Amino acid sequence: MLIPRLAAAGGSLAVVATVAMVGLLDLNVGPLRRTISEYALGEHRLVFDVAVLLLAFGSLAILTALVHRGLARWRSPGSVALVLWSVGLLLVVAFPKTNWAMGTNEMSGSIHRFGSMLAFVSLPIAVIALARPWLRHAVWGRHARWTMASGLLSVVAFMPILYAIAVGMTSGVRWWRVFPLGYTERILLVAEVGAVLVVGLWAIAASRVAPWRVGETSRITSAPSTTSSTTTAKS
Repeated sequence: MLIPRLAAAGGSLAVVATVAMVGLLDLNVGPLRRTISEYALGEHRLVFDVAVLLLAFGSLAILTALVHRGLARWRSPGSVALVLWSVGLLLVVAFPKTNWAMGTNEMSGSIHRFGSMLAFVSLPIAVIALARPWLRHAVWGRHARWTMASGLLSVVAFMPILYAIAVGMTSGVRWWRVFPLGYTERILLVAEVGAVLVVGLWAIAASRVAPWRVGETSRITSAPSTTSSTTTAKS
């Protein structure tokens, strides 16, 4: 019981800390039209790196709690996608974006963009995949529906970037100039970090429940009605 509680609570606190740290940078440094990654190019790099690392490892801690409580499996699509989200965040930290003011580092910038895209695409997939098997579950249905809603909101928040990329491919306008990228990125980040926090709250709730009430992921995936009936009978 102690391991999933610590993982769920610690991971969720790490996510909250990320929001607080980036928020403080925005309030005290700004301007918001600049991308969040630009904080890593100056004196605030340590704050940026710590914030992103907290988000990456906090997400993995939350996933560990879900797996430990039987709400997910390590090899499930949702788990793999959430791991890829964390890998993308680690790449963002390890390879800063190109600093055009100090000379170009195109290789680092390219890996940084790949890591950002990997993270932003993987997170909605992870959240939706983790929620889907539990939507009609007697105990976890409400948590799953909130999780699904947060995943769909993340998809909506990602749409402006996809539109900008499409415009950039069909016109002479650079895709990052179609919309104010800093504002767009922050909207997306709020949606996706919020989704991770919703999953974290689910993991915290699961860590406080007796193991037999959580249910078996394999059963819920293959035969949801069987799992639900078994859980109801036991309760």
